[in-house]
Amino acid sequence: MIEQLIAFDTTSHKSNLELIAFVRDYLGELGVDCELTYDDDRRKANLYATLGPSDRGGIALSGHTDVVPVEGQDWSSDPFAVTEKAGRLYGRGTSDMKSFIAVALSYAPHFLAADLKTPIHYCFSFDEEVGCLGVPRLLKALAQKPVRPRACIVGEPTDMKVVTAHKGMLSLVCHVRGLECHSSLAPQGVNAVQAAARVITKLEDMARRKAAEGPFDPGYEVPYTTIHTGVVQGGTALNIVPKDCHFLFEFRSLPEDDGEALLAEVKRYAHEEIEPGMKAVAPETGFAWEPRSSFPGLQTPEDAEVVALTKALTGANTTGKVPYGTEAGLFQESGIPVVVCGPGNIAQAHKPDEFIDLEQVALCERFMERLIERTTRE
Repeated sequence: MIEQLIAFDTTSHKSNLELIAFVRDYLGELGVDCELTYDDDRRKANLYATLGPSDRGGIALSGHTDVVPVEGQDWSSDPFAVTEKAGRLYGRGTSDMKSFIAVALSYAPHFLAADLKTPIHYCFSFDEEVGCLGVPRLLKALAQKPVRPRACIVGEPTDMKVVTAHKGMLSLVCHVRGLECHSSLAPQGVNAVQAAARVITKLEDMARRKAAEGPFDPGYEVPYTTIHTGVVQGGTALNIVPKDCHFLFEFRSLPEDDGEALLAEVKRYAHEEIEPGMKAVAPETGFAWEPRSSFPGLQTPEDAEVVALTKALTGANTTGKVPYGTEAGLFQESGIPVVVCGPGNIAQAHKPDEFIDLEQVALCERFMERLIERTTRE
C-alpha cells in the first residue's frame, strides 16, 4: 500500500484525484462508502469514510495526501517509486505522510472483520503542505452531520510518540507601492525597497523581543514565538528608484501567543510610522497585505480522553510538543479533540531521499492492532 500511494505524484500544485479515486475504489470493494469534498476547481478532493457503526462518533485517522515538490533536489532514486534499502523505504511522502495513510488503509479489512463497537473514520485531505487549505472543507461538511468523530489522531511523523501541542502559523505577503524616478532625483520618488526594509527591520526587532521576553514554553525545541522574513523581491535597476517591492513573512506562535496581535503591530507601524512620509510625496503609495496561509496552534489537555487513548495505543507514558504545524489545530478548533501521532521523523521530511524506517512502519501496525482491540470492547 505504501508503494501504491507513493506512486501517485500528488505534489501540492498538482491534482490528487487519481489517489483519491484509488482509495475510494479500494474502500468501495470492501463495501465502504466514501464522501468527497472538492476544491473550487474540482481538481482536488478530501475523502471521508466510516468503518463500523454509523450511529455514533468514533476515532478519526487523519492525514494529508499532498507532498512537497522534488524539483531542484538531488535524489539518488525515483522519488515516486519506493526503494527499499537497509531497513528503510525511500520515496517522496514515505515519512510525510503517506505511510500512515497506507497503514491505516491496509488495516481496513481487519477493522471491518472486527466487531467494532466504536467506528473508525478516515479523513484524508488535500493541500496541507501549502497552508492546510483542504481540511477546512472536510470539517465544514462534518459539522453538518448528525454524528461526527469524537476524537482524532493526525498521523504526521512523530516517531509514533504522542504530541499534544504545536505552534500556530500565520503568513502574508506585504506589497509595497512606491513611485519611480531616476536615482539622481531620488527625493522626488518613493523607494519601495527601502520602505519594505524598514518593515522587515521592525519584524526582526519583534523577533528579538520574543526571544528575549517570551512568553516561553520549554516543551518546544524553540521555546518562544518566531518571526521570519523568507522572500524579498523589488526594484529593476540601480539607477531607478523602485516602484514595487514585496516580501513574504510569517509568525509561528505558541498556542498562548496571539499571531493576529503581532500582525496588527506590524501593520500599525507601517501605516502610522512609514506610510505618511510616502504619501506626502505621492498619495497613491503605501502598503497592502495579502494573506497567504494560516493554521491555529494545538494545545490538547493532558487529561483529554484522546490523549489517554493514544498513550494506550503506543505504550507511551509521556507526551510532547513540536515546532512544526499540522491540521490538528483545525480539528481542535472545530470541536474535535485531537493529538498528533504517526510513523517517521520530521527530520526526514521535505528532503531529497526522504525515507521511513521499516521499524516505524511496524510500530504503526502494532498501533492499529491495539486500536482494533480497544474499539471492539468499548
